[in-house]
Amino acid sequence: MTVTRNIVIGVLSLQGAFLEHSIYLKKAIANNENKYLNYSFEVIEVRTKDQLEKCDSLVIPGGESSAMSYIAERTELLPSLYKFVADESKSIWGTCAGLIFLSKEIINGLENQRCLGGLDIQVNRNAFGRQIDSFEKKLDFSEFIPDCKDFPTVFIRAPVVTKILNETTDDKQLIKSENNYQNPAPVEVLYKLHNYHGDNELIVAVRQGRILGTSFHPELSDDYRFHQWFIDEFVLKTCK
Repeated sequence: MTVTRNIVIGVLSLQGAFLEHSIYLKKAIANNENKYLNYSFEVIEVRTKDQLEKCDSLVIPGGESSAMSYIAERTELLPSLYKFVADESKSIWGTCAGLIFLSKEIINGLENQRCLGGLDIQVNRNAFGRQIDSFEKKLDFSEFIPDCKDFPTVFIRAPVVTKILNETTDDKQLIKSENNYQNPAPVEVLYKLHNYHGDNELIVAVRQGRILGTSFHPELSDDYRFHQWFIDEFVLKTCK
């Protein structure tokens, strides 16, 4: 008799491109039915504590990181998000603003902005410039996603990871997470964008154990392979 594992993937739906993430997750699941015969998936929008508590996994979308922070605090969801981030049985993925929200330190953060402290990284908001500086670029992710050599990434006022943190700094100009959680896994740099406006390397994708962060927007790429990889590599491996 086949045992079906029920899995709920939430998409934080306070602000930003949450609908697109839901569509891509559902598409990845529907197009791989034979692969997921032992699982029953539900993708839900998350705006409340009760909805978050149902989730095995959470995606935090692109949008405006400060707005997400303010809305989460105003709706009293922020403490529950701190708790979710600290739960080692949960997987999480943040894209663009979601990466900022998951970080431990923010450069150029706004007054009273909060971050969840799930990733031991420092990020720079809007590191690529204004909306007019947004761009698309096909990147080779095959080192961590099998056969994914030409993924169409979308960068919109995107952040970059400026530092991998061994310990928090004393710079009072930084926005620092108030979450006391310490992720026990090391930070892995998954991808660096080479030679963007000069001879440089910009960190645009990282993972720290069960938590993933990307500067770009896979949900705007017309390609669900990144979402499928998140399900396979993060969601299913934390739900066993």
